Amino acid sequence: MRLDRAAAMAGLTRSEAKKAVIAGRVTVDGAVVRDPAAQADPCRVQVDGAAVRSPGEIYIMLNKPAGVITATEDGRLPTVVDLIPPELRRRGPGPVGRLDRDVTGLVLLTTDGQLAHRLISPKWKAEKRYRARCEGRLTEADAEAFAAGIPLSDFTAQPAKLEILEAGDDFSLADVTLTEGKFHQVKRMFAAVGHPLAALCRLQIGPLTLDEALAPGEWRMLTDEEIEALKTQCKMSEE
Repeated sequence: MRLDRAAAMAGLTRSEAKKAVIAGRVTVDGAVVRDPAAQADPCRVQVDGAAVRSPGEIYIMLNKPAGVITATEDGRLPTVVDLIPPELRRRGPGPVGRLDRDVTGLVLLTTDGQLAHRLISPKWKAEKRYRARCEGRLTEADAEAFAAGIPLSDFTAQPAKLEILEAGDDFSLADVTLTEGKFHQVKRMFAAVGHPLAALCRLQIGPLTLDEALAPGEWRMLTDEEIEALKTQCKMSEE
């Protein structure tokens, strides 16, 4: 693995990891290596004297760009798994939940099947927050409709929080928070109140918030604190 990628497993962004390597903060077998492209076994790498995460379950935060599908493989289209290095792909991480092809933002990739299951199950009430740009002027009546639960053709969406950030005659901007994640649900909810979506970005899953330092297509490993927060959300720390 490239040394900067191995260093990023300590919870750094790729740009931070590269700078750390160049600054001499990263060692391999105790020796400082300043070449970010140098090949190294993550088990032999330390950042600021601390070992990076040893092989085991992996937890990756990725900023999904538009046009990429949320799947492990596809014969025609690029997937979120294609955006991570081959050495991590070989360990079999999968996406937690799905985003539509045109939806951007936070995707969690992990090998931890129990955590993945609980994060997408309404039973554990892990909230997902999205930033939505929609047509027309949103009003408090729309927020009240979301809070009451919006009837759709095949089910009634559970109550959701709609926070209006900007309201204009042509377009509005809002954050919507919900615990469900059914097929096209957010798009259908906005369409049901007469405000078709122009863009949608997921910003948060439970306590995990998209790292603003990650450009579309970039990724990083979760920190120990982020992993623990997710497990606490899903009551896994108590087992």
